[in-house]
Amino acid sequence: MKKILISTIASLVLAASIYAQDTHKVVIQVSTDDVKQQKIALNNAVNLQKLYGIDNIEIEIVAYGPGLGIMTADSSEASRVKSLAMQNITFSACENTMAKITKKTGKTPILTEGVQKVKAGVARIIELQEENYSYIRP
Repeated sequence: MKKILISTIASLVLAASIYAQDTHKVVIQVSTDDVKQQKIALNNAVNLQKLYGIDNIEIEIVAYGPGLGIMTADSSEASRVKSLAMQNITFSACENTMAKITKKTGKTPILTEGVQKVKAGVARIIELQEENYSYIRP
């Protein structure tokens, strides 16, 4: 009986420790049209997934202002963004920025497949930080 009790307790402790492992949460800001900086943001996301494991980290990349370009179909990184979106990285494009571009150019930016829209990029970053996301700005 004592062995069964010890075994059961050990199993419960192991299960609790596995269950209690926190998922890391990261928001990465992209607000520049500098292609090198944009690639660094994507590389940061990939490297974090490799380090922690795809199931142990939630990553959201938020683009606004000049950084919105990385999330458009015209971007040199469009295929990479699409691929990473299928690998549990969330991409959020600022609707405020999109509206300004549309007003200025008369053309609405076409987002890469897998990119979602958020009302305001800066507000989205604030919301994620309030949900205990770590903030990264490459």
